[in-house]
Amino acid sequence: MAKTGGGRGRNRQEPGGRGGDAPASVIPAGAAQKLRLDKWLWQARFFKTRTLAASVVEEGHVRVNGTPVSRPSREVGAGDVLTFPQGRNIRLIRVLGTAVRRGPASEAQTLFLDLDAPAATPQCLE
Repeated sequence: MAKTGGGRGRNRQEPGGRGGDAPASVIPAGAAQKLRLDKWLWQARFFKTRTLAASVVEEGHVRVNGTPVSRPSREVGAGDVLTFPQGRNIRLIRVLGTAVRRGPASEAQTLFLDLDAPAATPQCLE
């Protein structure tokens, strides 16, 4: 019997694989990339798990461009405005782009613009 090469021992790179040109983790706004709402909220680190993000969307607590949404599969992209509760606060966020992966917090902060005015902390009166 002749050996046919099988799948073992191959060491070549597939096109588009993890070769020298690793893809950027943040997709720029000009690329017009869309992503599921629950996945975007998770990647932007608003929710600790994607399941938690999906449940908030399914309960109807999220608005996209002022329209209530109850489908986690709703696609969002650059320019969309999201309104949703997070803890005791209501967040108003503009989507600036999407990501390839859930990266560190510094990377997640480049995905959105917070449209809320910073909450003024009350000064202690003496």
